[in-house]
Amino acid sequence: MSNSRGGVQTGWGTASSSDGLFTVLRQQLSDLGVYLEITRPGNVAFTGVLTVIGAFVAGGILTRPLAVCAAVVAATTVTAGGNTINDYFDRHIDAINRPDRPIPREAISARTALLYSLALFATGFVASLLLPLWGTVIVVGNALGLLAYTQVFKPLPGVGNALIAVVMPSNLLLGGAAVGDVAATMVLFALAAVATLSREIIKDVEDIDGDRQEGLRTLPIAIGESPSLWLGLASIVVAVAASVLPYLEGTFGTGYIVAVLPANVTMLAAASYAFVDPGSGQRWLKAGMVFAALAFVVGRGTLLL
Repeated sequence: MSNSRGGVQTGWGTASSSDGLFTVLRQQLSDLGVYLEITRPGNVAFTGVLTVIGAFVAGGILTRPLAVCAAVVAATTVTAGGNTINDYFDRHIDAINRPDRPIPREAISARTALLYSLALFATGFVASLLLPLWGTVIVVGNALGLLAYTQVFKPLPGVGNALIAVVMPSNLLLGGAAVGDVAATMVLFALAAVATLSREIIKDVEDIDGDRQEGLRTLPIAIGESPSLWLGLASIVVAVAASVLPYLEGTFGTGYIVAVLPANVTMLAAASYAFVDPGSGQRWLKAGMVFAALAFVVGRGTLLL
């Protein structure tokens, strides 16, 4: 029966009230999606994976599961906070380079993003207190670096790139620290840092127009796009050449050599293609880094068999 005031009456209420409920739920889910999107969930997940890999390589993932979980929470929330506060500081640049990001498209206010990032950092710090001292030091150092990145380090040619090249791979060290063996992950950290440096340089080439309009002096602006791309390629060549070290040191088994080959080929091809399309190049380079992370797992796993 029709109801002129409330819509069609059903056993669960009116159709219009039901539609209103679904509308509210959709809006709430959309709002939650924005909070997830601004953290760059792919990067956050990769951070967690690196932390677990670090613990696995250090041989303590099963013996200290609670510490590993605390390390993953600390790593992911600090990374999420860093990505969010970067969007806050970069909101004017993103209006040019990435207008589809949450703040430029007004899906979330700048103030809300700032408060959200601080809450994420606080969560990471609390989780880090459950770790051994070196774990806490790594988490706090990463948080401070990410807080200062855009305002202090990014405008300095090459310095911002170097900072990110240390922060992201340091989660391998964090995984090792969580289980009491940082040294076991040092070589992997160095390899990942060199590869990350290459990607960060190429990303700056991709963002050069917006960075120049904001008056930043990133590496491509300071020395030119072509020299920067050559530096990025050289970094990958070094990382690929050194990728055999974990096998030679006995950290990984023979399966690592086979597994790391696709990663090396992908990263070399990506850094080379960046001369044609920096955006595609840096995205493929990220894929190569994921392949390399999987190779770390395979290498350690085959050694244990």
